[in-house]
This record gives sequence, structure tokens and C-alpha cells, in this order.
Amino acid sequence: MRALPVFFLPFATLALSGCLAKTVVDVATLPVRAAGKAVDLATTSQSEADEKRGREIRRREARLAKLERRYDDEREDCREGDRWACEEARATYAEIEALLPTIPVEPED
Repeated sequence: MRALPVFFLPFATLALSGCLAKTVVDVATLPVRAAGKAVDLATTSQSEADEKRGREIRRREARLAKLERRYDDEREDCREGDRWACEEARATYAEIEALLPTIPVEPED
């Protein structure tokens, strides 16, 4: 009975040494991998920055279109004699004027 465990002892140590070596390597490289992941999360690639800028420009363009529709409606009401609509149209126009410089101009072909 005692001979059986002694017989498997050399094989067990060989098998365990591989597991221990892998664990040691994993523990040793953990700080390097963690630092690399942190740097990757902290930096923004050029394509990510371009996508973000594109989304922001589209958001501003949508806001401008909404303001222009509202301004047209308010001007129509103003022409019909609604003084309050005239004041609102002036305020909306001021908002349009403030937003226009933030939207890039598309080149004409």
C-alpha cells in the first residue's frame, strides 16, 4: 500500500511544478498587464476622438435645424401680429447666431 504513493510522487512533483511555474509567471506579469490596461483606458485613440467629434457636430446640426424651424414659426406668428412671438423670434435668432460658429462649413463642390 505504501509503495503506491511513493511511486506517484515523482510524477506529482513534475505536474505540480508546471502549475506553480505558470502561477509565478502570472503573478509576476500582473502589474505590467494592469498598467497597460490602465493606460489603454486612459488614452483616446484618434479614431475614437474623430467619432466623438462627429457625434458632437451632428448634435449641434440637429439643434440648429430645430432652432431654425422654431424661428420660422415664430416669425410667421410675428407677421400675424403676435408681439410675444416677435420677442421669442429675436431670442431664437440670437441662439442661432451663437450656435452657427461652432458648426463646420461643408465645402462646395
